[in-house]
Amino acid sequence: MKLYNIKENDEQVSFGQAVRQGLGRNQGLFFPSSLPKFDDIDQLLAEDFVPRSAKILSALIGDELPEEKVLEMVDNAFQFAAPIKEVKAGVYALELFHGPTLAFKDFGGRFMAQSLAAVSDDGKITILTATSGDTGAAVAHAFYGMENINVVILYPKGKISPLQEKLFCTLGKNIHTVAINSDFDACQALVKQAFDDEALRKEIGLNSANSINISRLMAQICYYFEAASQMTKQQRENLVISVPSGNFGNLTAGLLAKALGLPIKRFIAATNANDTVPRYLETGQWDPKPTVATTSNAMDVSQPNNWPRIEELCQIKEWGLDTLGKGAVTDEQSAESVRELYNAGYLCEPHGAIAYRVLEQQLQPGETGLFLCTAHPAKFKDVVDDVLGTDIELPGPLAKHAVMELLSEELDNDFEALKQVLRRVQP
Repeated sequence: MKLYNIKENDEQVSFGQAVRQGLGRNQGLFFPSSLPKFDDIDQLLAEDFVPRSAKILSALIGDELPEEKVLEMVDNAFQFAAPIKEVKAGVYALELFHGPTLAFKDFGGRFMAQSLAAVSDDGKITILTATSGDTGAAVAHAFYGMENINVVILYPKGKISPLQEKLFCTLGKNIHTVAINSDFDACQALVKQAFDDEALRKEIGLNSANSINISRLMAQICYYFEAASQMTKQQRENLVISVPSGNFGNLTAGLLAKALGLPIKRFIAATNANDTVPRYLETGQWDPKPTVATTSNAMDVSQPNNWPRIEELCQIKEWGLDTLGKGAVTDEQSAESVRELYNAGYLCEPHGAIAYRVLEQQLQPGETGLFLCTAHPAKFKDVVDDVLGTDIELPGPLAKHAVMELLSEELDNDFEALKQVLRRVQP
């Protein structure tokens, strides 16, 4: 598999290099030089989740890893289901929260851990990542206890849900968590600064586990195929998918699935008040505003990292960005949709509810709608209980970590201070 740096096209790397390196020069994202196309989609969709996913990922990776090795990696990573549930006639929820940390990030985080282990030369590696909520837990649990891999996770202090925080800030060992006194965009900027520091990168073997890393993005392609496999051929030929969007990795993966041949009619990018992309699609002006804290905190991102990949893909495939649906939803509207779904017999949380609301607004007669549910409702227990007047029971993983002590340290938005932390926590 050959990938190139979107910002500096002359930098070309293998899959293994892209996984180990994370980002290219000038903070450029890596993108595949070519994409395979699956012609017999019906036959592919007839296969089970793990073998089908291994075929998709093996076709992307090419001869860099043997097919049997990719199958082993996928089998180790995807040990949980991604079911669809009908919430009303012709509208389905894709549940991506059945993994160990109850969020869609488990797919990408676990496959990245497998990928890094497969391409590593046993050198020292420091994973540095920023999280707006769910990435932290997925990455922490995927890499917990792995030899020669140190993980440092930055998150905005007070701006993720308490249960999200407990799930990854209570582990210890090779997992180090840092609460930054700022917002997610500042955390993301600190990560990028670290990658720009070449001496630091070499000194600590720096890598990223955000959806910046191509292996995480590739893993996410697979559950779009899994969703389609659970539908009739007629349903999937008129399929519209609404994606709750923050850093836009999930939507990028969906568009890549379409590029590989999955017959998706169109996508909808659903955001909260941090609506940089919907405004850009409307006006053509990229005008990020200061990040606003919302009840859908995993989407509190004003400068989404993966957007350049979407523009690159749309340019390559000659897909007009104007074909991409979009919509921004307020906290009040999100709460209304949580109540609407609950009254229809489906328990949802704010992120999924946002995707549902925009889908409902834009779905046309004869189309099948699918919206992504990216986290278990209990991860947002305070918000959901407040909206519904309920007392959601905590599933096992949350109940276990809820009573554990937080191990995070606090830091100002200061790169020099972060460098000291990165050097101090080395094994």
